Amino acid sequence: MPNQSLRSSFASTGGAPLRVLVVDDSATARAMLCAILARQHDMVCVGEAADALQAREMIRGLDPDVVTLDMVMPGMDGLDFLERLMRLRPTPVVVIAAPTRQHQTTVLRAAALGAVAFIDKPLPGTPGAIEAFEQRVVVRLREAARTRQGRRTGWMTEAPVSLASTSGRLIAIGASTGGTEATPRLLARLSPAAPPVLIVQHMPAGFSARYAARLNGLGPLAVSEARDGEPLQSGHAYVAPGGQHLAVDRAAGGGFIARVTDGELVQRHRPSVDVLFRSVAKVAGERAIGVMLTGMGGDGALAMRLLREAGAYNLAQDEATSAIFGMPREAIRAGACQEVLPLDAIGPRVMALLGLRSETSPADR
Repeated sequence: MPNQSLRSSFASTGGAPLRVLVVDDSATARAMLCAILARQHDMVCVGEAADALQAREMIRGLDPDVVTLDMVMPGMDGLDFLERLMRLRPTPVVVIAAPTRQHQTTVLRAAALGAVAFIDKPLPGTPGAIEAFEQRVVVRLREAARTRQGRRTGWMTEAPVSLASTSGRLIAIGASTGGTEATPRLLARLSPAAPPVLIVQHMPAGFSARYAARLNGLGPLAVSEARDGEPLQSGHAYVAPGGQHLAVDRAAGGGFIARVTDGELVQRHRPSVDVLFRSVAKVAGERAIGVMLTGMGGDGALAMRLLREAGAYNLAQDEATSAIFGMPREAIRAGACQEVLPLDAIGPRVMALLGLRSETSPADR
């Protein structure tokens, strides 16, 4: 039942609690989620629905800020309901479901349909599982609340502000297996007015300079191998030297400079996407756009989550267009990505976020 006393206390102080509708066929799960909401000073459970039909009527009548949604329900399942909800009445949704054998497929489809996040239900008897689950739920619901004023195709979440200005912005790209072919297709869709682009492609020493030279002749950006201390310029892309880490730092007089260093392997790689993304999160934060392309392993996934938490807007390449879906998958699992898109849609989306016109790919001419 709705927490009327909490809602009344917010009304008396002039505040507005986050209004959440809980949709789950399990009475136990509904009770657990409503109890979590009752413990938060800024949230209220406005209703509980045991199936899609009840949920539909409650959404019409209550107009909740966020919906929590189970996947396995009688009648219409969660994915079908999510698809109809996003088509007919877009509402921020946090999926909360038990893992199944089709778990990863379900996660990806929910993301593609517009779910803000996918949270696994806690396993009974696991020490600390309930507390960790509550923390994840609260964080994801607050994130979802910020999507209320905007809806994106694909992975739905809050949009960065002041998108029309590229001043002080950075684009950071991570790639591995398949990235040498994916990255030029992305760069071909960018505008010469794009902010500096930094690229970490897993590559041994001796190959990156030739790779940068090849990219330089394929698209609208000037592309070069990054040099330590080099000022970063709009309309330019910088490739991490093979066998060295690439990071970014603030320049003394404003703007950004490249940092190229040796050092230990990070996530078993040098250059490492993790190193780049962490540095971009630190110096650019909400002024950054992160992109995770095809690749094996999980390099950069957790750092991309830090990038998102710093306010950046992140995109990942989808499975259908990835040579290897490892790195995008891990980034998605980490909750790092606001959108999951086909490769050829990423460049135009980046330009749209920046308020710029996308270039026409040579393949389209």
